Formats: sequence, structure tokens, C-alpha cells
Amino acid sequence: MMEDLAMHILEILMNSIKAGAKLITLKIRDSFNDDVIAFSIEDDGKGMDEEMVKKAADPFTTSRTTRRIGMGLAFMKGLAETCGGSFAIDSTVGKGTLVQASVQKLNIDTPDLGNLGEMMMESIQSDENIDYVLEYETDYGQFVFDTRVIKEELAGVSLLEPEILIWIKEYINQGIEQAKEDTRQ
Repeated sequence: MMEDLAMHILEILMNSIKAGAKLITLKIRDSFNDDVIAFSIEDDGKGMDEEMVKKAADPFTTSRTTRRIGMGLAFMKGLAETCGGSFAIDSTVGKGTLVQASVQKLNIDTPDLGNLGEMMMESIQSDENIDYVLEYETDYGQFVFDTRVIKEELAGVSLLEPEILIWIKEYINQGIEQAKEDTRQ
């Protein structure tokens, strides 16, 4: 199994990348009050037909030609079910795919969320031409990261420059930590 939720999410992001997505939106709700970590990944990739959606979380179904087993969605579905959560896929051919999952935050089997900054850095390294939106929400605040804004600010400088990638990772992790802070006095 994967060590944290970020690695599970990264596997699903890689599916979106392989599906030819140009925009991937990741929303994460991390709530102690509601005892939930819920996320959705929505892309504008090639999508799947109804039959493939039904088979998508089967570990022995894959669209890969190099490996006959696809584990990302199957692992996520199994984790969600084990940790008192939910899992769903909605997809339309030519329009894209939406994967939604949740786990009980305080369930003993729920892994840590992990390093979301590193996860996003790895996704960007896969294809810098894809735009990503990350929305992270807690009981106390929200953080939003959008590569379209960063690209505009960089005015043609590649996101793949090592200094930029490290800054992205640190910026995301700092924003997430700030969203977790209870500023009530």
C-alpha cells in the first residue's frame, strides 16, 4: 500500500495526465469538525465510456500497454471503503473525468495526508503544459494554488526550472499549513 493520501492522489493525477487533460482541478477538504478528508480530481481529458467507468476501480483493468494491472483507482476505492469513506467516478467520453473519494480523518487506518507540495511538484514535472488548480480547505481556512496564475507571473519562464519547482513545493506546503491554523483567540 501507499504510505500517504498524497501518493494515492498522485496516482489518480497521473491517470488524468495520461488521459490528455489540459486542466486538472484537485479539491481537498480536511476537516476535524466533520471527521473527513474528502477530495475530488476533475480533468478535461479524453474521459471514459460507461463500461470503462464500471471497470475502472478493478485492479485488473487498465488502459496501459506496458503493464496489465492498474492499481491507483483500485487502491483508492479500497482505502475509502476501509476507512469509512466513499468513492465514485463520473466520466464522459470527450469531456473528462471526475473522481471523488473520502475517508474518516480519525479512522485508525487512514494514512496521513502527506506532502501535497511535493505531490504537485511531481505532477507539474510530468507535463508543464497542463494547468493545475489545487483548492485546500480546512475548518479554519482555505488555500488555492493555480498554475495559470504562476505562469502569468513568470512571463515565459518554465515551471520546470529547479528553483521554480522548489518554490512551488514550499509555497503550497506553507499555504496548507496556514489554512490549518486556528486563528480564533
